[in-house]
Amino acid sequence: MHLGRIRRAPGEPVELAAWDPGAGLVSLRRQAPDVGADPLALLERHGVAGAAELARAAAGEENDRLAEAAMIFEPPVARCGKVCCMALNYRAHAEESGLAVPPDPVLFFKPATALTGHRSVIRPPARTNKVEHEVELAVVIGARCRDVRAADWRAVVAGYTIINDLTARDLQLVNHDRNVPWDQAKAFDGFAPLGPYLVTADAVPHPENLDMTLTIDGQVRQSANTGQMVFGIPELIQDLTDGMTLEPGDVIATGTTAGIAPVADGDVMHATITGLGTLSNKISFGD
Repeated sequence: MHLGRIRRAPGEPVELAAWDPGAGLVSLRRQAPDVGADPLALLERHGVAGAAELARAAAGEENDRLAEAAMIFEPPVARCGKVCCMALNYRAHAEESGLAVPPDPVLFFKPATALTGHRSVIRPPARTNKVEHEVELAVVIGARCRDVRAADWRAVVAGYTIINDLTARDLQLVNHDRNVPWDQAKAFDGFAPLGPYLVTADAVPHPENLDMTLTIDGQVRQSANTGQMVFGIPELIQDLTDGMTLEPGDVIATGTTAGIAPVADGDVMHATITGLGTLSNKISFGD
């Protein structure tokens, strides 16, 4: 099931929506008023089967059917305490960066304020002039958890989506050379486009075998399969929850592959992952 958070126009309230290849996009505002615009609350209260039944009912109501192309997309999580990002989790990316593959997962954080939705325009601050794209599979946590064994990882996952881990590479490299933290280069507003939908875990039975690409103007910049991760999702969840609590809505960005490159003013990045859709965002410098 594909669940999203949309606005019908600027300034309009956020609505919970569901997308289906047959029915298209439908609003769940009237079908599920008890959960607001929170996909995780919908799943917690109604389950996947119940949510699907609500979506089918909405598809039969003309007033609940939406024109997807006209909608404004918000990130598909309503509450996110932290974005846990994994560095150098693809061998090809480590090699292009001239760095060794780490022996254990390497974690850094993005703030929730960096999140933005599908089709939003990214406006980097004037302090950077070299922003690079990084397509990644995002895992959305669905249950409060700590000390999760790798064998039990599926029990805490609500679903999956796409994240573009944008990076102010010029600032990052300066701080790297100074041997100081470089989180700021990753943390600017809009530097974590997420979406377009939260795809429930039942619809993605094999997240370890998903093709992902990032294209600009039809040119493939990045291409990989999630099976090429150094540390898979079970290992990442076990490592992250070893002493740290993950909350519903927390996002794990599982790492990017080779092909990172600067984006120019006006470029539209299209990040695609099998079964999850395409996350598109335009870069606009200086306005």
